[in-house]
Amino acid sequence: MRILMLNNEFPPLGGGTGTVNKALLQRFARVAGLEIDLFTAALGSRPEREQFSERIQIYKVPVNNRDLHHSSNRELLTYAAAVSPVALARHRAMPYDFCFAWSAVPAGGVALALRRLTGLPYLVRVCGPDIPGFEERYGWLYPLLTPFIRAVWRNARLVVAKCDGEAAMIRAVDPTITPMLVPNGVDVAAFHIASLRPHGPLRIICVARLIERKGQRHLIAALRRLRDAGVAATVEFVGTGDAEQTYRAEAERLHVADLVTFAGYVPRERIAEHYANADVFVLPSYNEGMSVATLEAMAAGLPLVVTRTGGTTELVQEGVNGLTFAWSDVETLTQHLTYLAANRDYLRQMGAASRQRAERMSWEAVAQQYLPMFEQLASKTARQRAVSAANVLQCS
Repeated sequence: MRILMLNNEFPPLGGGTGTVNKALLQRFARVAGLEIDLFTAALGSRPEREQFSERIQIYKVPVNNRDLHHSSNRELLTYAAAVSPVALARHRAMPYDFCFAWSAVPAGGVALALRRLTGLPYLVRVCGPDIPGFEERYGWLYPLLTPFIRAVWRNARLVVAKCDGEAAMIRAVDPTITPMLVPNGVDVAAFHIASLRPHGPLRIICVARLIERKGQRHLIAALRRLRDAGVAATVEFVGTGDAEQTYRAEAERLHVADLVTFAGYVPRERIAEHYANADVFVLPSYNEGMSVATLEAMAAGLPLVVTRTGGTTELVQEGVNGLTFAWSDVETLTQHLTYLAANRDYLRQMGAASRQRAERMSWEAVAQQYLPMFEQLASKTARQRAVSAANVLQCS
C-alpha cells in the first residue's frame, strides 16, 4: 500500500500537527506493507530528502520560512505551489493508492488538485485553524477561504477530526460532512512523573506557542492577582511566537516579570524535564483541537487547569484530573490556582489521575484506528484500477 502524505510542517518546523505526524510515522514504520512518502517544508532554502525508515521517505521543499514555529500565508502558498508538481510527478512515476492530507489548507488544496488531475482519492485530517471560526486572528480570512475548505472536505473520501468539539465546528460550517473521530495520543514512557512539592511557590507551566489564541496574557493577569492575594506562584512559558514581546511587556507592566520565565523553544528530547519540574499545567487557550501539550502534561502526572474548548471533554474529568474555566475568565483561573496552591494533597491526587488517563491514550492505539481507513481507501483504488484496466482491454 503506497501512501502520499502532505503536511507543510514537520519537526523542527511547526507545532502540534507536525509532532503528531512524526509520532504516527514512527508507528506506521512498523506496519508491514505500508510505503509512505511525506512531502513537507524544508528548514533551509534547499530541497532535502530524508530516509525516515526502511519504507518511509520524507521530501522537503524550500519555502524560505521566517519563523520556525509558525507559517505565514506566503509560506503556505509557496508550499502548495512547490509540492504540487513534484508530488504529481512522483505519483505518475510510482502511483499511490491514496493521499493523506494533514490539513485543509494548504495540504488539502494540493490533495484536491491531484484528485482532479489524476483521480487520486484522499483523506483530510483537520488541524484546528483550518476550520472556519476556529481562530479569531483569521476572522477576516475565513469568509474568503470557506468555499475552498468546503470543497476540500466534500471531495475527500474521509474527513478526520480529533474530538467532538472539532467535529461540531465542521458540521456547523458544512452539515453534509460527517467526520471520523481519531484523537491525539502521547508516548507516556517518554515523560517522567512530576515531583509535586508539599510546599513552596506553586510552579505553573504553560507549553504553547506565544500567540493570542493561546491566551497566555490571561495567565499573566492571574499571576498578578495571586501575588496581590499573597499566594506564592511562578510561571514558565515554553514556546515562542509573535506575541512574546507583548507578553514580556505585560509581565513588566503588572510587576510580575520576576515570577515569569520565558524558556523559548525547547527541543522535543528535553521537554519532559520542564514538565517534571512543574506542579500544575495551565492552558488558557481560546480554541484547541486536542492539545498535544495537554496530553504531555497528563503523561507527566500534572493536574490540568485549562479552558473549556476542543478536546477538554475527552482529556479532563472535572475535579478528578483537572479544573476548567471559560476563555478570558481570569477570576475563575485565579480561584483554581489559589485552591491548588493551598491543597497540595489534592494536587497530587489529580496528577496521579492525569497519568492514569494518559496511559489509555497511546500512539499505538491511535495508529491502529487509522489502519482500517487506509485499507478502505486502498481497496477502493484497487477496484477502480481494475475497472480501468478492464475497460482498456475491451477497447483494444
